Amino acid sequence: MEFDLIELIRARTAQPRGDVALGIGDDAALLNLPAGQQLVACTDTLVEGVHFPRGTAPQDLGWKSLAVNLSDLAAMGATPAWAMLALTLPHADQRFVEAFAEGFAQLARTHAVALVGGDTTRGPLSVTVSAFGFVPENRALLRSGARVNDAVFVTGTLGDAAAALRLMRDSGLGARDSINEQARAELQSRLNRPEPRIAAGLALRDVASACIDVSDGLLADLGHLCVASGAGALIEADALPFSSAMFALFNSEERRAFALGGGDDYELCFTASVDRADRLSADFARLGFGALRIGRIVAEPGVRVRDAHGNTVETSRRGWQHFAS
Repeated sequence: MEFDLIELIRARTAQPRGDVALGIGDDAALLNLPAGQQLVACTDTLVEGVHFPRGTAPQDLGWKSLAVNLSDLAAMGATPAWAMLALTLPHADQRFVEAFAEGFAQLARTHAVALVGGDTTRGPLSVTVSAFGFVPENRALLRSGARVNDAVFVTGTLGDAAAALRLMRDSGLGARDSINEQARAELQSRLNRPEPRIAAGLALRDVASACIDVSDGLLADLGHLCVASGAGALIEADALPFSSAMFALFNSEERRAFALGGGDDYELCFTASVDRADRLSADFARLGFGALRIGRIVAEPGVRVRDAHGNTVETSRRGWQHFAS
């Protein structure tokens, strides 16, 4: 049965690429790295009940398991190429695997990603994907290049996925659900099917001084970037970008909390010299995806948030931590 599932996944996710000399079917894949390119590699594991709610549709899980990895490639300014999949299932479930593979393949086709290997095994539901991409030598985006007075930007909107989880978990919000079902569906889509910002990452190769994807929450991930760069950041609370769905369903304090500490956004947070700030925002708008300036890099370590009056905004949650007590 295991080999039947592997063949099902292979057939559903087939994506021809000239740089795949040998894909699924042998003990390992044979892959050709283009001349002048460095290999960019990343891995993420999604565990049921930890990284995605129980009952998540398998199509959405397939999509998201690849998306979170492509987001890491985007943050490095890499072009996606290959992926490997390790799928752990409580039991052999052909219908689940078919739907999962279709969701995975939908996103893989969008970015010409070939699935070149992996594994299936029995156990609690979890998915591990490794993704690989290319970046020209010495042009990868890193976390360590931010400098004092650089502007801090973020793509897209923040907090949508965390807001969707709140709507799912808090029965007290049930009355609000009926007010705007479309808004609720939009937030749910952002949770289940995040869009990796590949085009943005490519556009930032020669522009950004540092970059990271927002997976654990803006404060946590920008904090990682600041530590790597030996600096700190000051964020303007009123500059945080929100979707219309967030405005429809949540107040300003809730929106801010979701954006700063919610996680699962898979947007890019990056820094660039201040003299490029206005031009960069305009260039991104022409490319069809927004990038808003939300703060600046400062010398003092840590990430601080202030309101329109210059007062420090205190936050109870600063992002996701797997092993927090």
